[in-house]
Amino acid sequence: MPSFDTVLEADFVEVKNAVENASKEIATRFDFKGTSAAVELKDKEITMFGDAEFQLTQVEDLLRNKLTKRNVDVRFLDIQKSQKIGGDKVKQVIKVKNGIESEIAKQLQKLMKESKLKVQAAIQEDKVRITGAKRDDLQAAMALIREKMADHPLSFNNFRD
Repeated sequence: MPSFDTVLEADFVEVKNAVENASKEIATRFDFKGTSAAVELKDKEITMFGDAEFQLTQVEDLLRNKLTKRNVDVRFLDIQKSQKIGGDKVKQVIKVKNGIESEIAKQLQKLMKESKLKVQAAIQEDKVRITGAKRDDLQAAMALIREKMADHPLSFNNFRD
């Protein structure tokens, strides 16, 4: 039975490269000299440091540019609130989304049921598997997902005939 998986996962190699490039640029830029501006990646979290909120927004813009150049969709970023850490320094954590959250998976499953396409959607941990009798139905399902769920950077893999 033909099927494919709908997933939400960033290319972490490219995310790591973008963070390293941003870190190098921060080290060499004149406006960041002598400040605590920095960006680092640990597990699936990017942490930005700065002397003020304004500096954090500059670092965030720089990071977004580097991610865009490396073809990483910025919709993967879940930006948290900034926190004060000792003195006048601030930090901000950005979580990189990986895996479909249960509420998005349920929306996807509901969308497939309401679409009247002859496909079934099954939630499997952090992905949604869509199966159907015909390849054309699966391609129509992909087009529908791209159209209706455009605010999420979903991708498709593991297409089987």
